[in-house]
Amino acid sequence: MSSVSTRGATIYFADSGAGPPVILAHSYLCSGEMWSPVLPALEESHRTINVDLRGHGRSSPIERAITLYDLLSDCLAVLDDLHIQTAVWAGLSIGGMIALRAALVAPERVSALILLDTDAGAESNARRLQFGAMSLATRAVGLGPLAPEICRRMFGRTTRELRPALVDEWRKRFAAAHAPSMRRCLEALNRRDSLLDQLGRITVPSLVLVGDEDVSLPPSRSREIDAALPNSRLDVIPRAGHLCTLEQPEAVAGAIAAFLRTSKAEHRGEHAGDAPAALRS
Repeated sequence: MSSVSTRGATIYFADSGAGPPVILAHSYLCSGEMWSPVLPALEESHRTINVDLRGHGRSSPIERAITLYDLLSDCLAVLDDLHIQTAVWAGLSIGGMIALRAALVAPERVSALILLDTDAGAESNARRLQFGAMSLATRAVGLGPLAPEICRRMFGRTTRELRPALVDEWRKRFAAAHAPSMRRCLEALNRRDSLLDQLGRITVPSLVLVGDEDVSLPPSRSREIDAALPNSRLDVIPRAGHLCTLEQPEAVAGAIAAFLRTSKAEHRGEHAGDAPAALRS
């Protein structure tokens, strides 16, 4: 992996494939590993920049209060380090929230959006209370005892029933996450601003994907985004929960590949982002 230092943190990312650039931002509690099942299909036609968000994976812990705009700044620092001016932004859950903010704050950096199992609104009061209780619990007992409930919210019922080994693998990853970082990231999610009244300003081609079994950010949230974006299409992924890239990777990869072929977004990447990986320093 490569890394960039920005605002007191080291942000790790993997740079693979060749072609127009796509930056990938993962879900809360996960890492760039979440994209692994769909990466081979993306790398056939695109340069993929797979970021570990601050506090996740190999990147530095979150040591102070942050906002989603701080995480956006980290992603922009990665693109700046690679001399990539414009990219397709693909994000799942918190990653999708970051991508939407990129399209509003730095529209010249975004050629298209791929938004998976995400939300454009502010957090509800009920979920703020729920997540506040979760944050308190992690202070007392860490993430380990909460991991089974996290899995229930992250994976759909089909995956939990038919792929218990996958769920158990990620249960262990959730339990091992850096608890202070997860608390601070959860606080950023709880305080996020609503973008719903601004989505009409985002005119780039957009693909909205959601698992039909997602209980964490259900399909109604994605339909709301799709209805508000002027140039959007919605695909619902059957038998998938919140982590659809892990649960139904072939369906997700197929939907993304079809979107990239038809959206013309791939023709709008910067030349510096199109260089084959073997030629990059």
